[in-house]
Amino acid sequence: MTRDVDARTDRYVEELCALDPLTATYIGVADHDADLPDLSPDGMQAVEELNRAAYAEVAAIEPVDEREQVAKEAFLERTGLDIEFADAQLDRKFVSVISSGIHNLREVFDLMPTDTEDDWAAIGARLAGMPEAVAGYTATLREEASAGRVSAKAQYAKVTDQILGWTGQKGAGAFFTGLVSQAPDGTPASLRAELEASAAKANEAFAEFGRFMADELIPVGLPKEAVGREHYQLASRRYLGAEIDLEETYAWGWQELERLSADMDTTADRILPGASLTEAAAHLDKDPARQLTSTDALKEWMQTTADRAIAELAEVHFDIPEPVRRIECMIAPTSDGGIYYTGPSEDFSRPGRMWWSVPESVTSFGTWRELTTVYHEGVPGHHLQVAQTAYRAELLNRWQRLMCWVSGHGEGWALYAERLMDDLGYLDDPGDRLGMLDGQSFRAARVIIDIGMHLELTIPKDNPFGFHPGEVWTPDLGREFIGQHCLMEDAFLDFEVARYLGWPGQAPSYKVGERIWFQARDDARARAGDAFDLKAFHRAALDLGSLGLDPFRAALARL
Repeated sequence: MTRDVDARTDRYVEELCALDPLTATYIGVADHDADLPDLSPDGMQAVEELNRAAYAEVAAIEPVDEREQVAKEAFLERTGLDIEFADAQLDRKFVSVISSGIHNLREVFDLMPTDTEDDWAAIGARLAGMPEAVAGYTATLREEASAGRVSAKAQYAKVTDQILGWTGQKGAGAFFTGLVSQAPDGTPASLRAELEASAAKANEAFAEFGRFMADELIPVGLPKEAVGREHYQLASRRYLGAEIDLEETYAWGWQELERLSADMDTTADRILPGASLTEAAAHLDKDPARQLTSTDALKEWMQTTADRAIAELAEVHFDIPEPVRRIECMIAPTSDGGIYYTGPSEDFSRPGRMWWSVPESVTSFGTWRELTTVYHEGVPGHHLQVAQTAYRAELLNRWQRLMCWVSGHGEGWALYAERLMDDLGYLDDPGDRLGMLDGQSFRAARVIIDIGMHLELTIPKDNPFGFHPGEVWTPDLGREFIGQHCLMEDAFLDFEVARYLGWPGQAPSYKVGERIWFQARDDARARAGDAFDLKAFHRAALDLGSLGLDPFRAALARL
């Protein structure tokens, strides 16, 4: 039996990796680590043409079974949205504090192997090509700006400031210089010299790009970061894989935040009877048993906690394949802020990794705040979902296993997983549970402010928190609001609000995705009745791979 959908989408993986070697490294496809993409307008055009051709060919193929039907729906939904963004002329101009071509060029080195001389030679080759790659990206942004297609002035300014840190013009030191300094003592002198020279050129290329942004892009950047309804609706569909009613979701965000706030107050009273939320948090922060005072201690705690969760959940609550039982916890080499996960390589020689980018101002960490984060990024969250998908070659084609990622599906699952750990008794300690509720409150608040700021909605006059009733959302109000509903450090919150403003529609995908996961579980329970089995539901749902949430619900209904 010929599986033409699988064959065509698998060929797409090879074609895209050839055009974009950064994607190849990110998803763990071998033999591309020395290469860089063409980020010039011609290079961008080549990727767009590949997407259009692959979409048309897959659309014309008749699936041979349900598994291929799901794969076809997933590919058309994802690639179709890439084409819509290209048609809307939004992708090439896109620069934000969390994601851009320049971010991709820096971040790829975090995932490159460093075990052998050949590994370091590949790093050197990639560094040597950096000036040309940066020049191509500069040409694209310059062409976009000349046509009036620009991002927000504030996002350009924040990225320019990030580059100052990456290049050592401020902060701890230059990223590329620090990278090559890690080459082992046995590295041949000639290779070491090439690494140092190429790192210096890459550093200067990034510094020059920062100057280009300051001189040419900031002056012409959009005066406000709100993108408006049309752009936001499209972006929301891209991150969710589903069409949602923005006003209904905005109203639901207020209701969900009110519910969580009441639960937090009750939990704070369990920690310290009669205490306010702020007082309960301060009480927890004074407990030395709940504090970590260095990034080394944070890394060790993350690893121990993640490993314990895998050991205890495997076979009892989840089917966890042996290669998936390895996760590596890392402190990121930058201090931009943020916590994130990267998947394993195709052959699992590089494990899935949990990363923590710690701002320089943050020097201590409360385990009560972060236990739920480890479950979110590790098991049963992203690591279980992503690494298990990569492993299921008997069920999913290569494109599904390595390249398909939908934020609403993935982040929704990770939030669902946090609440599942509460249900399983892993958050029975009221301090740990408060940390989980704080994270949930944080995600609910950003449903409100992300939609509110980008659509410039009016804050309800009867909102349950008495917050600036009747005023129109602004970035300053968004930062004030999330600060009132989250116990995180200011440095993290500053970064978070900046990324919402530069990445419209992504932040709500967590909580909205969780909402849809719970709805899907309720629907499955209703269909199965007394025969419903939670472990079997999780296995069946995860074995579909990552999907847009509309195709996901349709596929579950057909099981």
